[in-house]
Amino acid sequence: MTSGRWNSLCVLLLILIASYITSISSDVETMGGSFLLRRRWGEEAELFDYAGNASSCPSTDPSLYYLPVIGIVTHPGDGASGRLSNVTGASNIPASYVKFVESAGARVIPLIYNEPEETLLDKLSLVNGVLFTGGWAKKGLYFETIKKVFQVALERNDAGDHFPLFAICLGFELVSMIISNDRDICERFKGENQASTLYFPDYAETKGSVFERFPPELLWKLSTDCLAMQNHKVRLVKLYGLSPERLQDNVALSSFFRILTTSKDENGKDYVSTAQAYNYPVTCFQWHPEKNAFEWGLSMIPHSEDAVRVTQHVANYLISEARKSSNRPPTEKVLDNLIYNYSPTYCGKAGRGYDEVYIFS
Repeated sequence: MTSGRWNSLCVLLLILIASYITSISSDVETMGGSFLLRRRWGEEAELFDYAGNASSCPSTDPSLYYLPVIGIVTHPGDGASGRLSNVTGASNIPASYVKFVESAGARVIPLIYNEPEETLLDKLSLVNGVLFTGGWAKKGLYFETIKKVFQVALERNDAGDHFPLFAICLGFELVSMIISNDRDICERFKGENQASTLYFPDYAETKGSVFERFPPELLWKLSTDCLAMQNHKVRLVKLYGLSPERLQDNVALSSFFRILTTSKDENGKDYVSTAQAYNYPVTCFQWHPEKNAFEWGLSMIPHSEDAVRVTQHVANYLISEARKSSNRPPTEKVLDNLIYNYSPTYCGKAGRGYDEVYIFS
């Protein structure tokens, strides 16, 4: 190639580059510390506003509370069958429930079940929702404390505060006993520690429920893959729960709850695995949404990406409900009672049970 042709080619390339730079520059306009970037999609153009300062960020919804606190009721014992503490009156919260709440953007205040009622009520005034954990205790002071907290939750809602309650496994059983006023309302099922599917009956309505914001493909996987951890073999106690028929035949329960999902036990018998109140932000689970991401002691706990997504979506729902609470507790009192004032105990080396627990004595 001659030098003349080479020079002409270089000039042409420079012209093309300059033309391209000019076209890109025309799509960017600086405006008071921010700029509008025009991106082309075929023949259409879309403007994106990239803020150069905080004053141009959208304001938050003033009706929502962005510092939500969840009260978790402690359960009798050390959470490790006495391996960690034999102190009389000890109680615990498995750390997985705390992490579950924190992962969605909230903090935790422990509601110690055997504290004086005045103390319990004072702590309840500091939270924006409550959570009942799994476990085994179904009578005595623990049952009475759960009953009291449940009544307070309903009263708070009746008074106009949006005050959510999540009840998991044993928590669901206790709530069913309280609503029906029948200590023997729950039936025995043959359940073990295993992951299972969730079945969405034709009559189930997910709108407005914990499942509403699940992506369709994840809802489908919940019904086909084993993503819901069933953890029922506690102290050799088999699974207790409600069949759809028993729930629907009981006037008190059927007027309070709508069934969202069912599951099958080892004998193929259906039991209600997820239920939600008609008129209150109360959601109950006969499975453990917190375990997929935060418990490692059992080999059958699912830890796939989809399983962890289930944990996160359920946690996000609880905290999104808590943000609707109108309660604005005093900051100093909240700080004095947060679970950060306690330290968890690692017990996962035993290869069973919980990985970490908070023990209160």
